[in-house]
Amino acid sequence: MDPFQYCQERTQKSGSSFYYAFHALPDEQRRAMYALYAFCREVDDVVDETSDVEVARRTLAWWRMELAQTYAPQGAPQHPVTQALREILRTFPLPREHFEALIDGMAMDLTLPPFADWEALKVYTYRVASTVGLLSIEIFGYRHPETRAYAEAFGHAFQLTNIARDLAEDAQRGRCYVPRDLMAEYGADWETLKNGGWSSGWSEVGRKLGTMARGYYRLAEEALPEEDRPHQLPGLIMAGIYSRQLDKLFKGGFDNRNDRLRMGRIAKLWAAWRVVRGEKKRQARNR
Repeated sequence: MDPFQYCQERTQKSGSSFYYAFHALPDEQRRAMYALYAFCREVDDVVDETSDVEVARRTLAWWRMELAQTYAPQGAPQHPVTQALREILRTFPLPREHFEALIDGMAMDLTLPPFADWEALKVYTYRVASTVGLLSIEIFGYRHPETRAYAEAFGHAFQLTNIARDLAEDAQRGRCYVPRDLMAEYGADWETLKNGGWSSGWSEVGRKLGTMARGYYRLAEEALPEEDRPHQLPGLIMAGIYSRQLDKLFKGGFDNRNDRLRMGRIAKLWAAWRVVRGEKKRQARNR
């Protein structure tokens, strides 16, 4: 299979909000984003779908070697995703350190203790999400260095939204991303959540995470220079979809057991359309 076809199918099958955002891109940038997102999915699945921690560690180490081959002058990566990445590096300057940090973040999932506080969790959200934002803007294009602050803030916002949305699901898998100090503050009992229960304390935890996410969405919006805004339309579409998801979580008290508060395909398309329409009006006003 052609490497780029593999990446597109990998992205499409994921059902992620990213797939809807990529439609706003020209062909070359869209192909590059498919490759980037497919890499994210591959290393994420190492953690999510491998029950043996040592096997997962070895597989992540193999991906590091693939990355080294991707960036080596005479490298020959074996996987279709890294083959596609090597091709797009001819056009887009994607810093290798962001990919390495992303793998570091995935490795944190293998020995995940509860984070002590937000500063500890922030290291994780930077590695697994802000890095993706920083890589994405290299594909979208930008002129002002402030746009990097926008990408980093959006990464924190997206990952906090994911954590708030997936409180129950992650607990069922034995994973806790909520800082210990936050659980203690609201009396949220981990065993209750892990055993399929819910409490008002977990609703309060969700609201706190959601409020933090909204703060980072605002920071991102404030950091983005107007001149770079048209180039960042896919990221703004993502923010629109995630913000609507966050609104739904707030209305439902963050009790997302059985995915009852998760957005469907039509809702995501509607949110994406609203962003595109709003950005077109904004550009017309600024002419």
